[in-house]
Amino acid sequence: MRTIYLALVTCVYSLLNGEVLTATDVPDTPYVLVLGTAQDGGYPQAGCEKQCCQSLRSSGTTGSHVTSLGIIDPISKQRWIIDCTPDFPAQLSLLDKYAPSKQKRKPVSGIFLTHAHVGHYAGLINLGREIMGTQGVPVSAMPRCKTFLETQGPWSLLVKLNNIKLLPLKADVPITLNSRLTITPFLVPHRDEFSETVGFVIAGPDRKVLFIPDIDKWEKWDRRIEQQITSVDRAYLDGTFFDNAELPGRDISQIPHPFISESITRFAKLPDSQRDKVHFIHLNHTNAALKPNSQAQRTVAEAGMHIAQQLSIFKL
Repeated sequence: MRTIYLALVTCVYSLLNGEVLTATDVPDTPYVLVLGTAQDGGYPQAGCEKQCCQSLRSSGTTGSHVTSLGIIDPISKQRWIIDCTPDFPAQLSLLDKYAPSKQKRKPVSGIFLTHAHVGHYAGLINLGREIMGTQGVPVSAMPRCKTFLETQGPWSLLVKLNNIKLLPLKADVPITLNSRLTITPFLVPHRDEFSETVGFVIAGPDRKVLFIPDIDKWEKWDRRIEQQITSVDRAYLDGTFFDNAELPGRDISQIPHPFISESITRFAKLPDSQRDKVHFIHLNHTNAALKPNSQAQRTVAEAGMHIAQQLSIFKL
């Protein structure tokens, strides 16, 4: 078995060594924690009457939060998140459970935004005076995204009231989190209505993680994804749709993403050790690969790759 699935929500996966860790066995060195794996609308998604979501509602089965990564340093007791999703309240609870912080007015050491689509920044509203009333939470964003938050309500009020402190990101310029961790943004092509779109490389003492939750198509990028995979130890990659038959009645060219089926074909020539790094994330609620033991999941596993799992960890 290449992937081990959670049986209980109180468990944390370690996909590094294939072991299951309990909350009391969380690593004592820096690591990444997957806080969600679904596309912007979550899973189940509001208004979805299809079997994919209705079966979850009728059975009371837990789905997945919107895609986000936690970066945790147990040594310094710091924690950061990439993207502040609509599921931020639940994801903050997960952080509080596995990586507690005593700074309630500053619940995280920083937030890094990939872009200004609602699933990636809308959770910031929880930091405002109507809810948490935080003080100076650092939010790092690319120039257009930063301007969008500064000038468009209600986000501009978060800036005015110092609930958040906006910090600029620059493509390919590393940000030092502390003596053990850095994070580096890089531009990717996407539907950039309100902002640029970036992915991130997170580097720790021993390992690196690549995070690209949204990109139009691998072919549109000015970099080769295969080289990016080779340069890291784990790659969380856009797996929004499994194939082009997923949304009947909609023009899927208007919401371009690399289909998992396309990525499987493209990555087939990579060595086993490189394909093993790939974990598809940001799955739409219609994506059959979200369902445990589905044919879609078996196809991914047979290709030597993985579907990212909520609460999985990777040591840095």
